[in-house]
Amino acid sequence: MPRPEVQAPPEIFYNDVEARKYTTSSRIIEIQAKISERALELLALPNDGIPRLLLDIGCGSGLSGETLSEEGHHWIGVDISQAMLDIAVERQVDGDVMHLDMGQGLGLRPGVIDGAISISAIQWLCYADKTSHEPKLRLKAFFGSLYRCLARGARAVLQLYAENVAQSEMIMTYAMKAGFAGGIVVDWPHSSKARKAYLVLTCGPPSISTTVPKGKGENGETCSDGDESDDEEGQMVSISDRHRPRKKLKVTKRGKGKEWVMKKKEQMRRKGHTVPPDTKYTARKRKAHF
Repeated sequence: MPRPEVQAPPEIFYNDVEARKYTTSSRIIEIQAKISERALELLALPNDGIPRLLLDIGCGSGLSGETLSEEGHHWIGVDISQAMLDIAVERQVDGDVMHLDMGQGLGLRPGVIDGAISISAIQWLCYADKTSHEPKLRLKAFFGSLYRCLARGARAVLQLYAENVAQSEMIMTYAMKAGFAGGIVVDWPHSSKARKAYLVLTCGPPSISTTVPKGKGENGETCSDGDESDDEEGQMVSISDRHRPRKKLKVTKRGKGKEWVMKKKEQMRRKGHTVPPDTKYTARKRKAHF
């Protein structure tokens, strides 16, 4: 069965029928709960008993938001599917939900969010569903607005199903350009079904707190360095690249000498154009004036 991303845009794929079927599936509810718990664990929020304001990107019908509510946090959910949001309102979820296209930016005030999660959503940005959609520009708008709305030192944990390595690299590239530090955490890297990838990003300069956690392997144990898959290994993003000056391209200007000018004037004459007569000043280099 083809991936949902290639079948239709999310706001069309998740219509009333599909959204209700998604929300009532016991298998999906269980998977969403497990992934959300893992994402919340990777957020590494302070264990001080203070509720945090979290952002659920691609919240859908609020399945992942229930995990946030159970942990005592407040949350805001955004999604492009109106059918999904209608079910979330119908289910009376604890969080506030908004109809929003994350590819156009989140539109939240700077520094108000204490952490962000996303479950199986950001890979949709890699597909152009309309002629006006450019995946690179949409990723740039998304990560730029996400960086701005997060508090300094806050994390974003984005679980994704990238179709290939090129998609992962493109997503990480624009996260890096936005200023994030972090990388990809892979749980159960050797399992084709259980394998889950989380993009763990920190808003702020690289430090001890921005160190990427280890993924989980068999029996939920932490993977060793050698267990990470080759295509994800070493792909780190750094805020140091955010303000890095662009390299100046070497421009070799080849001067068009008198021979070229005379040849060009002769061509214009043959075409019947009015050309100034040749003088000793023709193609003469002028001095620089201030």
